[in-house]
Amino acid sequence: MTAVITGIGVLAPSGTGAGEHWETVSTGTSRVGPISLFDASGYPTTLAGEVRGFDPRGRVDGRLLVQTDRWTWLGFDAAEQAIADAALDLSTMDPYDVSVVLASSSGGNQFGQRELQRLWSQPGRTVGAYQSIAWFYAATVGQLSIRHQAKGPSNVLVAESAGGLDSLAHAARLVSRGTPVVLAGGLEAPLSPYALACQIRNGRLSSGTDPERAYRPFDADAAGYVPGEGGAVFVVEDLEHALRRGAPVIYGEIAGCAATHDGAHTAAASAVPTRQYTRAMRLALERAGVEPGEVDAVIPDAVGVPAADLAEAAAITEVFGPGGVPVTTSKPLTGRLYQGGSALDAATALIAIRTGALPVSSGTDTPAPGCELDFVTATRESDVDTVLLGARGFDGYNSSVVLRAHRDRIEEAA
Repeated sequence: MTAVITGIGVLAPSGTGAGEHWETVSTGTSRVGPISLFDASGYPTTLAGEVRGFDPRGRVDGRLLVQTDRWTWLGFDAAEQAIADAALDLSTMDPYDVSVVLASSSGGNQFGQRELQRLWSQPGRTVGAYQSIAWFYAATVGQLSIRHQAKGPSNVLVAESAGGLDSLAHAARLVSRGTPVVLAGGLEAPLSPYALACQIRNGRLSSGTDPERAYRPFDADAAGYVPGEGGAVFVVEDLEHALRRGAPVIYGEIAGCAATHDGAHTAAASAVPTRQYTRAMRLALERAGVEPGEVDAVIPDAVGVPAADLAEAAAITEVFGPGGVPVTTSKPLTGRLYQGGSALDAATALIAIRTGALPVSSGTDTPAPGCELDFVTATRESDVDTVLLGARGFDGYNSSVVLRAHRDRIEEAA
């Protein structure tokens, strides 16, 4: 069975919807700015990519506004977009034929912040009844499965920034095992005082104050990344099911996937291993039946930490050869969305395949020594058939996914 993507939903700093997201990344417009969701003036990191102007009222009913977190509200909206984009009526399907598989690092941070502050600051020393289900990292998967009556096998994946790709891999596995439709992807809402304090502990966040220069992956001035919120949700579907119901668009196939682990703790000042990341990319290509020379672009992890950038550049060069493949990233425009970031990269890849264009790579003006990759210097028309995505999670997670155009449809159109 072939797993294809028939619907895309985006709710990220880059925009609401796939069209607005593409406009942002193809024009290289930065959406990073000072944190406005709380007073971050006392923190070393004061910039982030926020989903600005997002108002859940009218999108989320009053009962769920009380019971759930901003992270879940973002998930509701992105999933609704993806389902509508796929022209999929879930009410006509057997509930056991629909699954939800999303990635999350930490769950409902704003809800948890509010409840824990109440616990330590008020005489009653209590938390609300919904703390356990709103803060829980599987809350959005659970709420979406209830909202859409998705009773097939559902999961939440936790692999820091690699999880957004792992969700696509697991969705493809579920399709191969007989589940016709899977909602997949990843979202985060990690912008609260407690959540930001936790992130700062990894030693990788940027302290820059210029939104245009704070996050510079592969650059000589790289000094960490800027956090962000949001992500993307996809309708992943069995190809035969999609064709039978007349899906209006098939964005691409999940052609090959792989996940590996370094087996070592991530230390802020130490060298970053490359072997298992390289292995993940090669395995994904092998499982897709794709040679390195057939790949039209790589969208990398692009963490913006010098040692990690050097390791990733070395891995890409080892797989593709020096300057062997165009490389593009839009993370400096949005911030690093953790699980949501790699899912958003998948949306970028699928839109690039559909529109026949490669978006400009942002944040790299002067490549650091050892990071001289073939960066896309301006958005350009290109026959994009196959894209490899790479993502790395803190403490050793490595994932890679190959997305490619649905070839049968291309041949039929020809």
